[in-house]
Amino acid sequence: MTSNEIAGYRMVNQQLAGTQIQSAPEMVKWFGAVQGQEYEQTKWGLGLRLPNLKESQIENELNDGKILRTHLLRPTWHFVHPEDIRWLLKITAPGIQRINAFMYRQTELDEKIFNRCNDILIALLQGGNQHTRNEINEEFKKHNIIAAGPRLSCIMMNAELEGIICSGARKGNQFTYALIDERINPAKQLNTEEALAEITRRYFMSRSPASATDFSIWSGLTMKECRRGIEMQGKSLQKINGEGGSYFAFDLNSLAKPAEEIFLLPTYDEYIMGYKNRDAIFSLENSPKVRPDLKFISMIIYMGQVIGTWKRVLKIKEVDLRYSFFKQLNTKKLIALKKAIIRFEEFYGMRVAVTDFKAI
Repeated sequence: MTSNEIAGYRMVNQQLAGTQIQSAPEMVKWFGAVQGQEYEQTKWGLGLRLPNLKESQIENELNDGKILRTHLLRPTWHFVHPEDIRWLLKITAPGIQRINAFMYRQTELDEKIFNRCNDILIALLQGGNQHTRNEINEEFKKHNIIAAGPRLSCIMMNAELEGIICSGARKGNQFTYALIDERINPAKQLNTEEALAEITRRYFMSRSPASATDFSIWSGLTMKECRRGIEMQGKSLQKINGEGGSYFAFDLNSLAKPAEEIFLLPTYDEYIMGYKNRDAIFSLENSPKVRPDLKFISMIIYMGQVIGTWKRVLKIKEVDLRYSFFKQLNTKKLIALKKAIIRFEEFYGMRVAVTDFKAI
């Protein structure tokens, strides 16, 4: 399998080459979890795949708890479907806690302090209350608990990983926390083996072709766990040889040639962050051995391949989009870029100011 074929399959499975999914919660569920420390950018990543939705609609679904934001998989924020949060924590939280142990020691946090903080959080948030981090810190101060800066971050992440709190609705531009048991309805829970099988299935359904190493880096699970999860899929998960090594994939009949479209991928998009080896998405314009200059952190892709980078600068009445292309755009790509900008404007409901690029 060539790099272009790998990218083509990924475009389909990543829901970038057309999708039947209709809502942002459905999209999050398809992916299992979506990296989300860049909150606004992550919403755009969902909107990019759901051209019928606007930013305000996704924001409402986050405020209503139809999508949650919390720490799981790795020590970073993720968007997750409410039905999936508990079983994903069951299988990934222990690994994150092992990683966090050093920081807990550095901030002089132990089980006794965590238990006190958790009791305070439960008492403060119960009854449907939702509070910002600053408000919670003020409550900790009343109980003589020093919880500023990294120490507060550790306390809150530990409570998330223990399945006590998750995201609440925003207060203005500030995030809040809520109790998980009050935020979401009871759902069928999976045991550890079932959770391993399910996270494996979700990963390869939404991101294949991918390697076991890709899966491990994305999930935070050990290679032993990942190999076990792959074995549990049986013959339905096929092993294939491709440029760069061996990959696993479901249904190799779904390949569609990527449309001649430009996608302004958000920072940390799953099309990038879902893999350790990203050679397959740099094969169109550049040698895999020579990486182009990535001036900005967000990627621009065309027919599955990275052709440049971009960033946005928010202004009062408009968004300024700045680009850096590896090669000057030809007429076809310039038309595709204009369509991508229109989609960006529709999503945010704001005018987009851009630099003009001459066709070649």
